[in-house]
Amino acid sequence: MRLLRQLLIGLVMLLALAWIALAIYAYWPGEPEVPARQLATAADHFVSVDGMALRYRTWGERDPGRPNLLLIHGFANSLQSFRLLAPMLAEHFHVVTVDAPGFGLSAKPAEHDYGNASQAKAIADFAAALGLERYVVGGHSMGGTLAVYVAASDPHVTGLVLMNPGIISTGVPAVTRYLFWPLPRVMARMFGSRAFREDFLKRSFLDPSIVTPQVMDAVMLAPRSAGYLDGMASMMGQYRSGDEPAMASRVRVPTLIVWGMQDRSKLPGEQQQLQRLIPGSRLVEVPDSGHYVQEEQPAAVAAALIAEAPAWR
Repeated sequence: MRLLRQLLIGLVMLLALAWIALAIYAYWPGEPEVPARQLATAADHFVSVDGMALRYRTWGERDPGRPNLLLIHGFANSLQSFRLLAPMLAEHFHVVTVDAPGFGLSAKPAEHDYGNASQAKAIADFAAALGLERYVVGGHSMGGTLAVYVAASDPHVTGLVLMNPGIISTGVPAVTRYLFWPLPRVMARMFGSRAFREDFLKRSFLDPSIVTPQVMDAVMLAPRSAGYLDGMASMMGQYRSGDEPAMASRVRVPTLIVWGMQDRSKLPGEQQQLQRLIPGSRLVEVPDSGHYVQEEQPAAVAAALIAEAPAWR
């Protein structure tokens, strides 16, 4: 009995030490954070939406004869993930790419509601701030999830593009609902690590050589920017899956689903299941691509969007 008690005391002490170590890691001072506008380039623009400065870029002329196309990136990424696709669409669309709240060089307020519905509202408000009275909304991964919420709720949306979206399998681990102090900040610190982020990204590509040092420089702007740790920790503490399939079934605009077939994060046949959820949607399967289909096969994605453009005018 005495030995068991000593073992339990030892275990509690080890757990306490591990917890202290996690807290030290989470709150250990890092590199000084830099105001987002100091990290921006001449191609970047900012607009205030719901009190938050959101970064965006544009390609192609704004013209009544071509659709407005608003693209939303995936989790822990930024508008840089459309750097290859957007220029290919510039002759057919007025393309706008945006950093969602909490990502890239957009504002990262710790008090913001980072749930899907709130994030989608911010995106719709962003479109309104830019005066996009009619627009196609598209997204990759998490951005596809937000795009579904926007398309199902904003009457100004005329079309939807989904690139390996988080609808059926969301990519949100069940453990996130059990995160408590200091674990959300530990995860934020991990996603702020270049080595961790690079490994995480490369595992999602069929061709990991696409993740170049220049790509990583762009991805890592977010952790360098003001408010990153507090904002990302808040987001991690709120990160949950909603009822994405039910939301997708509410979409009533012409929808294009582009699917990288070598995506290891998705279930077999998930793309057909998603297509059945959205009435009248069109599915384009891209065989030689992993999760980041718009980066691995941008020409194939661009061709699919251009072919769909007449349905969105």
